[in-house]
Amino acid sequence: MQMLPSKLFELITNLRGVFSDLEQMGIRVEIGDDFAKFRSLRSQLSNRGPIYPMFDVASSYIDQGNGFWVCGFNPDGELIHTQAVRLLDLDGVSLDQHLKTHRHKYITPGSTPDPDLTFYSGPEALQTITGKVCYHGEFWLHASGLGGPRSQGATSMLSRILLEIMVGAWNPSFVFALVPQRLAAKGAHLRYGYNHCDHGSWLDANQQMTEEDHLIWMAANDLANLLARKPQRFQCAKNVSIAQFTKPAGMPKANCISVKKQEAIM
Repeated sequence: MQMLPSKLFELITNLRGVFSDLEQMGIRVEIGDDFAKFRSLRSQLSNRGPIYPMFDVASSYIDQGNGFWVCGFNPDGELIHTQAVRLLDLDGVSLDQHLKTHRHKYITPGSTPDPDLTFYSGPEALQTITGKVCYHGEFWLHASGLGGPRSQGATSMLSRILLEIMVGAWNPSFVFALVPQRLAAKGAHLRYGYNHCDHGSWLDANQQMTEEDHLIWMAANDLANLLARKPQRFQCAKNVSIAQFTKPAGMPKANCISVKKQEAIM
């Protein structure tokens, strides 16, 4: 990722309150582009399925030029949050064509007996999403019960971090994600900041549904409108401090943010 100093300063200004609130929730945020490290961190989560191939260095070519990840840790150093984004060059290619060609990297591992004959279908937006496109995936936030980070708004704040950095680094024409129907029905896309949510399904050779995923997406103007609004804040936060900006291993200094607080997640 490359980011001008002026853009980085704007990013720091926009997000310092978000980092402060997450610190008060007990979440230390680390951002990086070393996907071998991300794979290692992700493998610690025995209660989750395999990492999606699009973000797995064993299956895809992804590095600081076309991706980065956001992870969150509790005060004990345990991983409680993941998300990642990948930049796609779809110049002259629709998202529909892209998903047909690279479907194996988007299908949930183990969801269909024959990935070679399984295709995504449904949303009209598949035909219009093209150009410089970002794929937002691997979003997970540990459930901590009533009063935990989810109920305090951490989902929106963590998504905002990724979207702010993504726009600052790449300024994409579109960003999209695939969300299970059960989460879309609960309005997950709204917590992530997305304003378009279209029903879609993975279909096998007999047109039988193997998995029901909604396509959530934003165009550049949607992103601009979202980022023009002040980030959602933790209502109980009282003290706002500037987050510490450091360089995680594997990322250029000007483009890396790590929030650290020793005291102090659809």
